Amino acid sequence: MLNQPDLARLILRLALGFLILLHGISKLLNGIGPIENLLAAHGLPAILAWGVLIGEILAPAMLILGIHTRVAAVLVAINMVFALVLAHQHELLTLKTNGGWALELPVLFLVNAVVVLMLGPGRYRAHS
Repeated sequence: MLNQPDLARLILRLALGFLILLHGISKLLNGIGPIENLLAAHGLPAILAWGVLIGEILAPAMLILGIHTRVAAVLVAINMVFALVLAHQHELLTLKTNGGWALELPVLFLVNAVVVLMLGPGRYRAHS
């Protein structure tokens, strides 16, 4: 009963997809100006900020539906690497007041994206 690899893949895809999608929706509602500023501060072209919508809107939708899942996982992973390097590098050795690692959420998203990349979508998915 507990050995349900396809169901586990679905749960992982849905969790990662919905949680990342919420970050993307926030950027759609509030704009990507802060991302453009962050990129400019690191000497990168502000136009790259639009990539965050690919990594936080398109890729999560693909994960949720199970369409081109491995491509979506790579896009999320790339998005998380950019977030870690550009926005969170100063927190590498930082603990929160509750004892958690300051980078636990983006690292968890990154690791989950790599796991989805390795496992694939499983049986429960839209067929493309």
